[in-house]
Amino acid sequence: MSNSNDPVNGKVVIITGASSGLGEATARRLADRGAKLVLGARREDRLKSLAEELTAKDGEAIYQVTDVTDRKQVESLAKAAKDKFGRIDVLINNAGLMPLAPLDALKVDEWEQMVDVNIKGVMYGIAAVLPTMREQHSGHVINLSSVAGHKLFPGAAVYCATKYAVKALSEGLRMEAGEEIRSTNISPGAVATELTTTITNPDAAKAAEDLYKVAIDADAVARAIVYAIEQPHDVDINEIILRPTAQEL
Repeated sequence: MSNSNDPVNGKVVIITGASSGLGEATARRLADRGAKLVLGARREDRLKSLAEELTAKDGEAIYQVTDVTDRKQVESLAKAAKDKFGRIDVLINNAGLMPLAPLDALKVDEWEQMVDVNIKGVMYGIAAVLPTMREQHSGHVINLSSVAGHKLFPGAAVYCATKYAVKALSEGLRMEAGEEIRSTNISPGAVATELTTTITNPDAAKAAEDLYKVAIDADAVARAIVYAIEQPHDVDINEIILRPTAQEL
């Protein structure tokens, strides 16, 4: 049950990629703490089911079908949050893809897809909420990068490049935001989600399968996100890297 003294209680939180994995786990944990959720993803059936489940447990959640590669849809998601709840306290830029393959495989369409979702989707999210956060003199942007945003892996050059970009955007926002807006970069290692299902290259799929044998539950990342949110306004958790204890890379 939520507590009126809980720093998370009542916060208006937008989550992209909310229909599964890290987004879904984070929505559940935040709902338990009394946050007001605005859920965005492409799969309406999953979004509707999650929102209904959280609402049935006395949570507050609305949803809107959102493709983060479409700037207007991301703007519409932010508008829905403000129209319903009057403000935007937190944006969790979670939507992402990981179709790994060696550069020689020339999966250029997949490269473009990763750039569109993993980089431009994050930028569209920031652009959609920043004016509101400036107006209300407070806000928090949480971007999901990856261990791949800190080190390179063979067969993952483009994915790593997108996650390095997310790290740069997070730090750039922190430096420019001043004392009113917080910026957090979360970099998970292997987590049990649908992320590996987008890999079409057989060798890359096998490598990912081997790595993800030690994958941790998505709720581990959700707990890290909540930790960043629950800090006092003058404390900005800028960077969290978390891996399975058994993950070597």
